[in-house]
Amino acid sequence: MTDFSSARVLVTGAASGIGAATARLLAERGAKLILMDRDEGGLCAFDAPRIVGDVADEQLWRDADLSGLTHAVINAGIGEGGTPIAHLPFADWRRVMGVNLDGAFLSLSAAMRAIKATGRGGGIVVTASVAGIKAEPGIAAYGASKAAVLHLARIAAKEGAPDKIRVNAIAPGGVETPIWSNLAFFKDLVAAHGSEEAAYTAMASMATPLARYATPEEIAAQIAFLLSDVAGFNTGTTLVTDGGYSL
Repeated sequence: MTDFSSARVLVTGAASGIGAATARLLAERGAKLILMDRDEGGLCAFDAPRIVGDVADEQLWRDADLSGLTHAVINAGIGEGGTPIAHLPFADWRRVMGVNLDGAFLSLSAAMRAIKATGRGGGIVVTASVAGIKAEPGIAAYGASKAAVLHLARIAAKEGAPDKIRVNAIAPGGVETPIWSNLAFFKDLVAAHGSEEAAYTAMASMATPLARYATPEEIAAQIAFLLSDVAGFNTGTTLVTDGGYSL
């Protein structure tokens, strides 16, 4: 188990799902946290400084106190799915890009500046998705945003290397998180199968060789690995963790 007692870590999208699981794990390992989400209530579960607002708000990041930052998890994101490109409203495209790409850029930029200011270097993990690697119908905005985030992380890794800032990405497949809850097709699956658990099993059995989705805690453990000194020679890499979905 890696000790993070000397780390100060920013986690965006920390109120639920992968972000919350990562925050819990890092806190258990001694990290001092700075948590960001627009859901202030979800952040209240943690005893840590909070940044409440829209991840794509440039002024929010200008005002954020990230002093002493050593690590960051650029995780905030929203889902979208089911509408083909020919019928996807531009407003929906912009909404997803605003959070998933603009928000990732702004928070990554702020984190890199803060880590550089310490002069000690550090580690960053960007949460992407296997949707940015494997094409599927109906996920144009989400898939494109995550493909862009993957390349953003690679560029950040090259730019950060002279300052000893490592930047890696993680590309999960299906994960049992609230991001699914507002998607119409998932609601239909829940209604058809009687529970969210059964709906996840039904989705996973369609295309995931391991026939299940990951838990947020599994992804959090992998993020912690990438942040840790154990992965000290890893930068610009993408850890695909999708149960075989992309095979």
